[in-house]
Amino acid sequence: MPEPADVLDGTNAPVGSAGTRVALLCLPTVDHDRLRRLEAAAARWRHLDLIAIVGPDVIDDAPTREFVAVHCADYQTQPVDCERLLFSIGHIEGMATLARHVRNLSERARVSTDIIGRSAAMQSLRHDIERIARVDAPVIITGESGTGKELAALAIHRLSGRCPQPFVAVNCVSLSPSLIHAELFGYERGAFTGAVKRHVGHLEAANHGTILLDEIGDLAPELQILLLRFLEQGTIRRVGGREELTLDVRVIAATHVDLEAAVRAGRFRDDLYYRLNVLRLHMPALRERREDIPELADAFLERFRSEHRDHLRGLSGEALRAMQGYDWPGNVRELMNRVRRAIVMSEGHLITLEDLLLADQPVESSVIHLDVARLEAERHSLLAALQCSRWNANRAAELLGVSRATLYRLVERHHLSLDVESPTGQPEGSGPHQPSLLSHS
Repeated sequence: MPEPADVLDGTNAPVGSAGTRVALLCLPTVDHDRLRRLEAAAARWRHLDLIAIVGPDVIDDAPTREFVAVHCADYQTQPVDCERLLFSIGHIEGMATLARHVRNLSERARVSTDIIGRSAAMQSLRHDIERIARVDAPVIITGESGTGKELAALAIHRLSGRCPQPFVAVNCVSLSPSLIHAELFGYERGAFTGAVKRHVGHLEAANHGTILLDEIGDLAPELQILLLRFLEQGTIRRVGGREELTLDVRVIAATHVDLEAAVRAGRFRDDLYYRLNVLRLHMPALRERREDIPELADAFLERFRSEHRDHLRGLSGEALRAMQGYDWPGNVRELMNRVRRAIVMSEGHLITLEDLLLADQPVESSVIHLDVARLEAERHSLLAALQCSRWNANRAAELLGVSRATLYRLVERHHLSLDVESPTGQPEGSGPHQPSLLSHS
């Protein structure tokens, strides 16, 4: 069992090496100087549960007692009762495992909410992401610009065993052609003019974690060779360096171009393509999941309206219908930017077609998805009942043939309100004005 000073001085193997969760910490005598060093080192041991082994009467010392209470999961007084110690270790290990399980469930739930949409395409996408996250192999994510390829890559990382380690996203287009080699692989001091100190590249920064190479179809041919070598051997060499560095990095590549066509045209190496194309994920275009548009619009409205217009109630029904009919060449990114701009430019309580700059835009198709049609019909029936009943909840529920509780669920589902003020300043229930509509989710 190493002495605490040995651990702090680094003369022995560090406490908490890979796989260790419970560690024993010896405090045989009262030593306030050592205790101060332990306090400073405790931040490095946050991933560990410590059991203190204290000498006789040491726990009576106030600073030692405070340290054990704050930083240790349990303690024993010498001489050690081995049976009790083994029980304590097993109990702490079991609780730590349970806590990790709860954190993983929480992380999965959070990742699921980050990817917005309830359409069949998005449910299938979530399922594919979870399956891909379970294995440790290269991935290619395809899809048009603005479909959320980086978000999908981040979800894969967060749901994988590499989650605690770094996630590094690199856009191959944004890097200067003359510097991309150095940025990806790093460089040594003096490797070129301006290299005044060693620089860790993106691949090395992602060691033990995940790197996303976005727009990989635009990677220069000479770098394609180096990336292929890294994928095959797991080693890199910094620019200007001689040392081979062994790295453990999962590579996710993303592209909006047809890599197969690029391979046929000679713009992309076929061996690199086949090395990357182990697992494949396709991001659907927004026009392929129009039923998700109201939920996306509502999410972006909630995210950005606090920046400028807290009094905004939502989007008009006309605006939502136009959004579902629009072709969205920029996909989710375009939708987000239009909603954010509309929040700034809107002068009323509801965002309109004009605010979204969709008034003169061509509609892609008059065909409406069945889920959207059902929600639209439900909304019209609900509004008609509320208007006929003069916004009386009991009467509206009777007209619809539902319970009062169901009526309130319908009102909440369609983001309607029975008690907010209308744009004129009068209560909605006292006049002919319709309540506000945020979205049908």
